[in-house]
Amino acid sequence: MITHHISDAINVLNTNGIVAIPTETVYGLAGNIYSETAIKSIFETKHRPFYNPLIVHISSLQKLNEIAINIPDTAYKLANAFWPGPLTLVLDKHPNIPLLITGGKNTVAVRMPNHPIALDLLNQLDFPLAAPSANLFGQLSPTCAAHVLESFKNNCPLILDGGVCESGVESTIIGFKNGQPIVYRFGAIALENLEAVIGKISTQTHNDTSPNAPGMLTKHYAPRTKLIVCDNINDEILKYPNLKVGLLLFTKTQLFIEIQHQEILSIGGNLTEAASNLYATLHRLDKLGLDVLIAEKLPEIGLGKTMNDRLERGTKG
Repeated sequence: MITHHISDAINVLNTNGIVAIPTETVYGLAGNIYSETAIKSIFETKHRPFYNPLIVHISSLQKLNEIAINIPDTAYKLANAFWPGPLTLVLDKHPNIPLLITGGKNTVAVRMPNHPIALDLLNQLDFPLAAPSANLFGQLSPTCAAHVLESFKNNCPLILDGGVCESGVESTIIGFKNGQPIVYRFGAIALENLEAVIGKISTQTHNDTSPNAPGMLTKHYAPRTKLIVCDNINDEILKYPNLKVGLLLFTKTQLFIEIQHQEILSIGGNLTEAASNLYATLHRLDKLGLDVLIAEKLPEIGLGKTMNDRLERGTKG
């Protein structure tokens, strides 16, 4: 069921249920962080492994002390610069935060979303929300209510429709080791923008056995169609002469007659626009019954780095 009424979502969340909610990044599958029933339902509905931590969503910076302790000054500097917004901080967890949310770790991922409906909802609840992406584990993230419905089908929870997500890719995740910031996941805030605020940041974005944050698994964000990422589209197309091929391109189309379908992320070459369109475009291509989907690697700068990360993970398995 899809609703436009926040009151419907509040009723479900207040009774240990889960709701798909809009954020500026992607739709999240949300539940009360203090309800074991709700959190287990999130994992079970998504088929998500319990070792993969969830992100806690809060309504204001003032709520951060209820979620985390020993918060570095650098974390506050980042929060003041980018909240509300698509930045997640991994911090030492408050003793009241259940280990079920953190994947058994003593750290917790937390952010303040920048979506009017999400913030309105959070402000009307007596508890924060855990909200991983509202899709089956490992599949393409949803950027509209229809994507959520398609992912869960007959097992779909209530969806609070907030329109199309503006950023279109997940939040950037920053953790801390000995007080020094580390990127755990590239996301909707480019690394260059973060470094402009706090200086050089190291990266550690892969961990398949004990991830410190969501999005670190090698295989993730994957379409059903076989996905290939390459630098040279023309050469790659020639490898599949007898197959139905679709293309995901950055700025311009290709002239090969054999191509079944082509999608452009940003005619003007704008990386922010391309990121906003990425998942929606992949969802469209994934419905076409193609044999193979070839994606053009984007410039390895700004949000191009984020999109390349998502595409590379989508090729695995």
